[in-house]
Parts: sequence; C-alpha cells; structure tokens
Amino acid sequence: MNGDGGSGRGPSLRRRQLLAGTAGLLALNLLPGGYARAATASDGLRVQRLAWAGIRLQLPQASLLIDPLASTDAWGDRLADPLVPVGAIEGNAYVLVTHAHGDHFDATAVADALGGGGVLLHPAGSNPRPLPEAARAWPAQAWEPQLLGDFTATAVPASDGYGDPQVSWVVSAGGRRIFHGGDTLWHGHWWRIGRQYGPFDAAFLPVNGARFGWRKPVSGQPGVLTPEQAVAAATIIGARRLVPIHYGVSGMEEYVEVGDPIGRLREAARGTPVTVLPQDPGTWLDWEAAADSAA
Repeated sequence: MNGDGGSGRGPSLRRRQLLAGTAGLLALNLLPGGYARAATASDGLRVQRLAWAGIRLQLPQASLLIDPLASTDAWGDRLADPLVPVGAIEGNAYVLVTHAHGDHFDATAVADALGGGGVLLHPAGSNPRPLPEAARAWPAQAWEPQLLGDFTATAVPASDGYGDPQVSWVVSAGGRRIFHGGDTLWHGHWWRIGRQYGPFDAAFLPVNGARFGWRKPVSGQPGVLTPEQAVAAATIIGARRLVPIHYGVSGMEEYVEVGDPIGRLREAARGTPVTVLPQDPGTWLDWEAAADSAA
C-alpha cells in the first residue's frame, strides 16, 4: 500500500500535477512577452533611429535592424532625412523588413548589415531580393514568435496601401518591448496586438498620412497612418512613447504627405497617455529622458 491511503494514485497524481505546473510555466515564458520577461532582467537594449522608417536595436553582442535605408535609390533628394550608414555589424546580425517595397527593403543596407552572415526575416508571401550570399532569409507568419539569439521577434498584421504582403514587428529584448509599424495604414488588429503583446516601451509608427497617385483611379485616401491615427494606434496597443517615423518627403506630385505631421501628432496626443518623442536620424533613444518627459 502506498502513501496515499491505498488509492494507488497519490505519487503518480502529484507527479502529473508537478509536470502540468511546470509545463504551464514554460508555456507562459515562451509567449513573446513572457519570454522576454523571463529571459532578460536588465535594461540593456539601445534603439537608434535610422533614416525614413529604419531603426537599429542594439544589444552588447547583437544588432537587429528594421527597414534600414542606406541608399538614395528610393527617394533621391526628396527625403529630408540624412542617411545613416549601417556599417559592418559585429556579433550576431539580424534584419527585419515589413515589406518588399524599395524604401523598406533596401538591398544596399541589407548587404552592409548581413554581408558577413546573418538572418533576414520578411513577411510570408514576399520575396525580397537580392541578398548577400552569406545571409539566410526566413519567411515569417503572423503571430508566430521567432527566437533570434537574445531577440524575440513576432510579425503581426499590417495593411499596405497597395494590398501587398506587409507586417508590423513586435520585438522584445533587454527588458524592453517595442513595436515597429513599417508604413501600415489603419486596420482592425490594433486591439488584439495590444491585448496579446502590450504594453510597449515605445512604438515606432508612420505618421505622414501620405496620399498616392501612382495607381489609377486615385483614391484620395491616406495610404499610411495619419498623425491622429498613429496616436490612436499607440493608445490602443499601450505604447507609452510614440517615436514618429516615415515622414519628411516633399516635392513629389504623386506622393503627398500631410502638412506639419509632428505638430499634428503633438496636438493629437494631448490628453492621452502617449508621449511623442521625435528623434533625429542617427540619435539613440534615451529611455530615462523619455520617462522623465512622460512623467
């Protein structure tokens, strides 16, 4: 007779309960947010704004870039941003692209970042090329986390102005979680993104509300988030800081962005929990200064 009073199930039941509890903890920690909280304890993530929609996420031994732009092929002299060189990356190198348009997949920047090897993540259904011979390309399905060394990256739904395959990115590393919107327009997935992955330390969102004239008939509708929509999106997903990206193009008849996007952004954010933090290309986000300005 065993110690459970003769039922024959006590130790076995307790073992199953222990295993079930352990499995539950593992499942929690493997969630994109849970994984980041369990795997990292320090605030070691640095974030640099690059030109246009690009950003660099930096850890001591790894770099992850999203939509880096390092050439003038896409905009020529119509983009006010100074281009920020990607440079040779030391340590592990990763590049995420939101979609394959030339102002978000820049082959020059990708070659600079991944020339020594590394991984490019892109939306399933897209085929960004060319790639350096040493690089590997992985298609990413929405809602499926990808473990990239000390980074966890998850593609989430986005909506492209032309209906081409596009995602936004949720990235966790170094005790922080950020959202990168590419050049998405407004859609209905914000609430699920916020519930599943929020809150965010910072959201990098397009704000220029551009109207396109290249495809006929012309819709006259914004194909990118407007400043007011960007604030609404940041509020819904629980982003404390909104860093505007994807603005500053002028002098084009077929691509017209809203006037004074940063002024409109600040006005829209009044009375909300969102702090607007414009960053010049090449500058690094100061988390403490951002927290002070939000207080």
